[in-house]
Amino acid sequence: MLDNISPIDGRYNKDTQELKLFFSEEALIKYRIKIEVEYLIALCSVFHIKELKPLSSKKKTELRNIYNKFSLKDAKRVKIIEEKTNHDVKAVEYFIGDKLKQAGSTKLVPWIHFALTSEDVNNLAYSLMWQDGLIHVYLPTLKKVTSKLKSLAKKYSSTAMLAMTHGQPATPTTIGKELTVFCNRLQRQTVSIQKLKLQGKLGGATGTWGAHMAAYPSVDWLQFTQRFIKSLKLEPNLVTTQIEPHDSLVESYQSIIRINSVFIDFCQDIWLYISRGVFKQKRIEKEVGSSTMPHKINPINFENAEGNLGISNALLTHLSAKLPISRMQRDLSDSTILRNQGVAMAHSLLAIKNIIKGLSRLSVDKTSTKNELNKHWEVLAEAIQTILRKNGQLDAYEKLKELTRGEMISQETIKDFINNIKLPKADKEYLLSLTPETYLGLSSKLVGLI
Repeated sequence: MLDNISPIDGRYNKDTQELKLFFSEEALIKYRIKIEVEYLIALCSVFHIKELKPLSSKKKTELRNIYNKFSLKDAKRVKIIEEKTNHDVKAVEYFIGDKLKQAGSTKLVPWIHFALTSEDVNNLAYSLMWQDGLIHVYLPTLKKVTSKLKSLAKKYSSTAMLAMTHGQPATPTTIGKELTVFCNRLQRQTVSIQKLKLQGKLGGATGTWGAHMAAYPSVDWLQFTQRFIKSLKLEPNLVTTQIEPHDSLVESYQSIIRINSVFIDFCQDIWLYISRGVFKQKRIEKEVGSSTMPHKINPINFENAEGNLGISNALLTHLSAKLPISRMQRDLSDSTILRNQGVAMAHSLLAIKNIIKGLSRLSVDKTSTKNELNKHWEVLAEAIQTILRKNGQLDAYEKLKELTRGEMISQETIKDFINNIKLPKADKEYLLSLTPETYLGLSSKLVGLI
């Protein structure tokens, strides 16, 4: 792995190698072969194509084994053919043709890629690759981190923490409630990804089914196309140019961008909580935090994640901006960048795995968190002025502003202030009993909403 240019296939290979099943060059060839083979099988079932007969179950299995048993040796054979054709999809067609001849099915050879353009195969292959990568790798990993966050949120649902707004002490919260915010955001985006149906087209050179109709005008090609694309668990897009415009793929990319952005926000917050002493990190034997400072345990997992999330977003943002744009009926500028969709997912996956590792090292430093809270009794100013307002005092806000603005206020100062204001007995007793650790509103209850 030391000679790889990309860190995804080199340094980080062990964390991203499961995506090779869906996004490697070998995988792309395999997906193209799957589309071609399934299309050929579907053609054989069309009643109005007299030159073809329905295939037996045995013959279908034999054909499907071309992609089900596809090997690295087969992939290398396709690449050798491509060196001559200088056309990747045509190389796939010739490879399948050779396989059919070897199996004694020479009569089927002219029907490979029948009436199709390369983009008919490619758009379906790329959508299936992305869809399978999401279903089999990305979403299960995303659910793991969400589950871990839920568990931590419930564990620390009542653990009080000083909140910070604008970097300044603010109304206290609980650690569990703050983790719940991220759980809620991630769950919403996960649902968005799961609901989205990726689209596919099969309309030929300019999306008119021209060649199809020239050969078999009596066939209902629209119905055939819908049935075929749905069999791949994609949604048919019947109105296109030569290319499927990639709008649905872009919608999926943008869901990942939003997830990445949530995680960037999360990583930065956790980094700051560690810096403040809210969280402490587990010591790992023989691990080194600095080449010169032996005392350090750096939040490297969250920093690594933040960097990879940024790279993923940069790639997905470019994909999202470029793919829906094509000159007239077709240009090839989308082809080269589509090959990078797996790289974008890999950086996001790597980041999520680093977050999971980072979370496994965290524990709450309750002493540090409590000490920080008790240094900031001024955060009760909100509660006091609100109770005063309730009791009709017109200058309640101004009184508390004069006492607390920009100041670090002690418990004694707050208690003296409360004792010297006129309030009904119940309200005064409530305020005198209030502490930064108990001024938590519905924080604990909110954890139960996820």
